[in-house]
Amino acid sequence: MQAQYTAVTPFNHKLSSPLTKKGITVLQINLGKRCNLACTHCHVEAGPKRTEELSPEICEQLISVIHKFPEIKIVDLTGGAPEMNYGFKPLVEAARATGKQVIVRSNLTIYFEDGFGDLPEYFAKHQVRIVASLPCYLVDNVDKMRGAGVFDSSVKALQWLNQLGYGKDENLILDLVFNPQLPNGENFSLAPEQSNLEQDYKMFLQEHFDIVFNNLFTITNLPVGRTKMHLERRKLYTSYLQFLELHFNPSTVEHLMCRDELSIDYLGNVYDCDFNQMMNLPAKTRNGETLTVGKLLEAGSLDLISEIRTAAYCYGCTAGSGSSCSGALL
Repeated sequence: MQAQYTAVTPFNHKLSSPLTKKGITVLQINLGKRCNLACTHCHVEAGPKRTEELSPEICEQLISVIHKFPEIKIVDLTGGAPEMNYGFKPLVEAARATGKQVIVRSNLTIYFEDGFGDLPEYFAKHQVRIVASLPCYLVDNVDKMRGAGVFDSSVKALQWLNQLGYGKDENLILDLVFNPQLPNGENFSLAPEQSNLEQDYKMFLQEHFDIVFNNLFTITNLPVGRTKMHLERRKLYTSYLQFLELHFNPSTVEHLMCRDELSIDYLGNVYDCDFNQMMNLPAKTRNGETLTVGKLLEAGSLDLISEIRTAAYCYGCTAGSGSSCSGALL
């Protein structure tokens, strides 16, 4: 396995100086791996059989962090299906009570599962920003990546959200996420130009389904989780990393999402980003200790990380126009 990494220039060798944090403004929390879907490209490897989720103790610590640090402007809730995991609504309400924007990364189909039919109205009541996965506007491509029937359920969910004002009311933001199809051969490609693809999405969805939304985010498939497994099974892992390195764009580095966010897992461990979290590469304090939510509270500071930890998959965030949880960087 190590030989695969030696075929690619270490990411930190591409940088003119060590990658460091700016002021922390985003708290991204992965509430757990429980999900009603098991998407082929999922870097979290979430699914219906996973049981890992936030504990009451860690949830209380996170609520304390939300209250204690006014510099946090955005609380970004992800999973799994974040809505299925313990602590979801308490975290939403704590963040909104302190004037922070809440983002939920929703698969849309969860609204049709037993016990979750109140979610669209709940989101509208609390003005939660919805970032929803819709990796294509064509049914076959979506169902291939996310499961049979997912496209139709997603369309119904988007129409439901539109009826509540999402995509129309300035306080009810609805964004969609595009992911490229996973490659089966060395025909690799980066995501299309974001603004052009957004217009294609908007025209198609409005014409065929009367759906409107705010923004489209194009996100590169990083070789992590199930995407990594897919590439390894087809002996494409090394060549995909080389493709990403070939398209490294130094202009993206200033805008990387890891620079102003902390990523928290369901155990309360702190990471520089969600991808490092999935690859078990925890953030380190200036003393070289692994960082936890408890240590943030104890120190009374979010600025305990001296240098962002990097790996070969960081080329995915810096290739072409760049990639982040909020889409292209340039």
